[in-house]
Amino acid sequence: MPPAWQPEEESRKPAWVMAMLAFCGVLALFGAAYYVIGMHNSSSAPAAKETAAKTETANPLQKYIDVVGVRLMAAKGGPTVRFLVVNHAAAELSDLSANVTLYANTQRSEEDPVGTFTFHLDSIGADESKEMTAPFKTDKAAYDMPEDWRNISADVQVQGPQ
Repeated sequence: MPPAWQPEEESRKPAWVMAMLAFCGVLALFGAAYYVIGMHNSSSAPAAKETAAKTETANPLQKYIDVVGVRLMAAKGGPTVRFLVVNHAAAELSDLSANVTLYANTQRSEEDPVGTFTFHLDSIGADESKEMTAPFKTDKAAYDMPEDWRNISADVQVQGPQ
C-alpha cells in the first residue's frame, strides 16, 4: 500500500522558464516607461532647441552679469527701477549694455512679465557692483506690481560689448 502523504504529480514549469518570463516582463516594463518618457520629451524638443539657440547666440559676458536688489518706485516722470548690477568676471568690463525683463514670482508657472528696462554702464570693475536707476516700461497698473522685492526675478540679456 502506498503512503498516504505521497505527492501528486505536479505540472510546474522549469525554473529557467519562469526566470526568462520575469526578465521579459521587467524588460517590457522599462521599455514602456522609456517610450512614454521619450514621447513627453519629444513634445518639448522645440523649446529645448530654442533655448539652445538662444544660448549659442547670447553674449559671452552673459554668465558674468547679474541684476539684483530690484526696487520698483513711482516717480514724477513715471515708474522707475532701482537695481544693482554685479560683475562676477575677473576682468573690468566697459561699454556694457543690457535689456532686463522683470517677472513676479507667484504660484503661476508661466507668469507674464511685469515690465522691462535697459541700462548702460561705461565701465564696471572686476568683481564690482554698481547701483543704478532706470525708467521702467510696463503695461501694469501700480496695484498689479509685486509689493515685495523678494517676489521679483530679473532675466538679463547682455547686448554689448561683444
